[in-house]
Amino acid sequence: MSESTSSTGANRRLGKYRRYANPALVVFLVAIACAFVVGRRGSPTWTVEEISLDVTEDKQGRIFIVRRGAPFHVEDIVPYEQSALRPAQVARHNAQGTTPELMQQFVSAERTIDGKPATVHFELTAKRHWGWWSLLPAAVAVALCWITREPLISLFGGIVVGAFLLGIYDIADSVLVDSLATENAAGVLLLYLWLLGGLLGVLNRTGAAQAFADLMTEKFVRGPRSAKLVAWSLGVIFFQGGTVSTVLVGTTVKPLADRERVSHEELAYIVDSTASPIASLLAFNAWPGYVQAFIFVAGVPWLATEGDRVAFFFKSIPLCFYAIFAVGFTFLLSIDWMPFVGRRMHEAVRRARETGQLDAPGSEPLSAKELQTSCVPEGYTPHSIDFFLPLFVLIGIAIGTFVISGTPKVRWAFGVALLLAMAQALIRGMRLKDLMEGISDGFKGVVLGSVILLLAVTIGDVSKDAGGGKFLVDLIGGHIPYWALPVMLQLMTTIIAFSTGTSWGTYAVSFPLAMPLAYAVAVDNQMAHPQFFMAVCFAAVMNGSVYGDQCSPISDTTVLSSMCTGCDLMDHVRTQLPQASIAALLAAVCWTAVTLIVC
Repeated sequence: MSESTSSTGANRRLGKYRRYANPALVVFLVAIACAFVVGRRGSPTWTVEEISLDVTEDKQGRIFIVRRGAPFHVEDIVPYEQSALRPAQVARHNAQGTTPELMQQFVSAERTIDGKPATVHFELTAKRHWGWWSLLPAAVAVALCWITREPLISLFGGIVVGAFLLGIYDIADSVLVDSLATENAAGVLLLYLWLLGGLLGVLNRTGAAQAFADLMTEKFVRGPRSAKLVAWSLGVIFFQGGTVSTVLVGTTVKPLADRERVSHEELAYIVDSTASPIASLLAFNAWPGYVQAFIFVAGVPWLATEGDRVAFFFKSIPLCFYAIFAVGFTFLLSIDWMPFVGRRMHEAVRRARETGQLDAPGSEPLSAKELQTSCVPEGYTPHSIDFFLPLFVLIGIAIGTFVISGTPKVRWAFGVALLLAMAQALIRGMRLKDLMEGISDGFKGVVLGSVILLLAVTIGDVSKDAGGGKFLVDLIGGHIPYWALPVMLQLMTTIIAFSTGTSWGTYAVSFPLAMPLAYAVAVDNQMAHPQFFMAVCFAAVMNGSVYGDQCSPISDTTVLSSMCTGCDLMDHVRTQLPQASIAALLAAVCWTAVTLIVC
């Protein structure tokens, strides 16, 4: 009997592989062939990204700008008329199929601002793209994710296609090693594999998460609704956004939600939709300081200084309609009052409540089995203090360092929390051998998610080098009706963020076009409230990027939401997409309406 059962299981897995392998293989081979031909025979189109600089002079008379919170001295400034990156020069290179001599240059120009002559400074950067082909790497990765439900092979396939498009055939050394040897990749390994994995392993070995679930069940939680409401509330409280919120909320609430039969798809959606959306609404975090650097427009008085631009950010928050709808929808889902839920999400809710199955049949959760079962050693008594004290220290350090320095020191926070959790376990009687086994299990539990994150970082770099974002920016930069501009900016940033898996990277590409374009459109149409129109366009870029990032299967927050809630990655993407898309559609309607009414 057992042999027959084993044979049946093997045949089922083989059938699943055959069902997915052929279409995926065809997509990959066709994409590789196209990328090879375009990369070898096609000439890229060179464009110039022009960013206005808010310059300041130091005591020695040297010009500097503030970049990433530190002064960056601008040297070798040339007059705009002598720049090798002038549009006429770049057009000549495109006509001849050659490459510009310089990739970056700082220039100055004399312009008339408010009727007065003034010297303005720009940073010119040469960018290349292959038109629609530039979107091929991300498109292949996303398509393979949908077909195979295997994010590892899908991301790697997109990386290979992107490398062929760029004319790089040494995938191991010239793509993977170069990308994984960066500070960003090292940060992913340190934070999500070692620190997060170690902390989760210690909490699991001490039974801290289960003790927290027991306490919350006794004091507050009475069923799935209250468990989801706890998750939503923590998502709002941890408003630092992005990966910080995702990790904290997901790991905190998962044992509680599992006990109350909340499906992993529900929990992942709540965690993901109260991460970046709430960070853009309760923006007492690193977002304003990062974004303001990209929205300087020469001659616009309300964007003249860093303080003006940060104030403009906060004034635009009431217009961030997508973030408002996204957070509101997760609240309605938490209290079971959601008027519209996608079919897959509805099935996940029914399955979990009726059968207790938290994952769909055939799903492959990113959280490994080592973190899904408690392994408290004999003689050790779990206590909720093992959970609360490291968590409070983690939050305190993250918020405290943000208040002091303007940037939350996330790795410091997780590192100290891990050391404290280890010290507590040892003081309360756990053997060192048991503790180290727990940390080892924690590493095993997050290794798959960490590898996926590293590949997501790599394909983001490849997509950026291929110029897909720049192509879309150039494509939308033409003449369009003023009332359609916010929605067009939303659509553009959604595609860029979905293709690259990053909202912050999308800001760096889109804002230098969007803000000058919005101001020019406002002036051309002689608007009575140009500042309000620019605020609407600003909110559209902010929220379009968040929406695209949130729904992308190659986004770090999407991967982490799945990993920290124990959800299958593509199950999370499929069940989240309908609600998020409705929120985005309603936001587009609101932006169009306020533009027509006010402007």
